[in-house]
Amino acid sequence: MRRGDLYRVYRGSKNDPKNYRVFAVVSRQILIDSKFSTVTCAPVYSSYAALSTQVLVGVNEGLKHDSAIHCDELVSIPKSLLTHYIGKLSYHKLARLREALLIALDIED
Repeated sequence: MRRGDLYRVYRGSKNDPKNYRVFAVVSRQILIDSKFSTVTCAPVYSSYAALSTQVLVGVNEGLKHDSAIHCDELVSIPKSLLTHYIGKLSYHKLARLREALLIALDIED
């Protein structure tokens, strides 16, 4: 598992209309490689509002259609649920993800 990997996760939530949702792993690599049982992820939605906290993704990353990673909606997900690998972000998209996370968390670079 690497930062920028995309996984389809069964949500099973009554609040989410979809049974499955794709998530991008955004935790730093040292945490991913540690014994911690969870990692921080950002959901991928088909909607895109051109916000600076959203990163466009699509078929090049293993998805069926154009979508966006929403960095304003970070969640902690158990590593054990990240089993259905979809694809990964390119170096350019990883850099864009970093920028979006800095903005979403209001961290000055």
